[in-house]
Amino acid sequence: MKSSSVYDCTIVNLDKHHSNRLGNITVVENGKTVPFDVKRCYYLYDVPGGESRGAHAHKELSQLIVAVSGSFTVTLDDGNVKRSFILNRPYQALYVVPGIWRDLDDFSSGSVCLVLASEVYQKEDYIRDYQEYLKFKKGE
Repeated sequence: MKSSSVYDCTIVNLDKHHSNRLGNITVVENGKTVPFDVKRCYYLYDVPGGESRGAHAHKELSQLIVAVSGSFTVTLDDGNVKRSFILNRPYQALYVVPGIWRDLDDFSSGSVCLVLASEVYQKEDYIRDYQEYLKFKKGE
């Protein structure tokens, strides 16, 4: 989605079920809590202090990004506007639409970043060079 903007991305509250004795559970289901069918799931952990992840965009892939433990910052960029989100609650997810550049940084010690993706890994869907990304957004 070349015309996508950072304002198309939003925080999604996931179902949180609480038990005073047994803790909490959050359920994520295709067609209910996720705005797409999940075809791939992965998580980032043990990210060294001061390091960043991401630094790419996807042409077609949508994602939900969740801080299942700890916290980190996701900065989204549509080529014109940047928005940053601090993720630190396991019952909240950041919905990222296709065509948005993302950087993840400020990982707290012990943080775990869960990513639910709308497609399986496809190398050709990635844009890893920011100047190429800007050309993509302009339709070049």
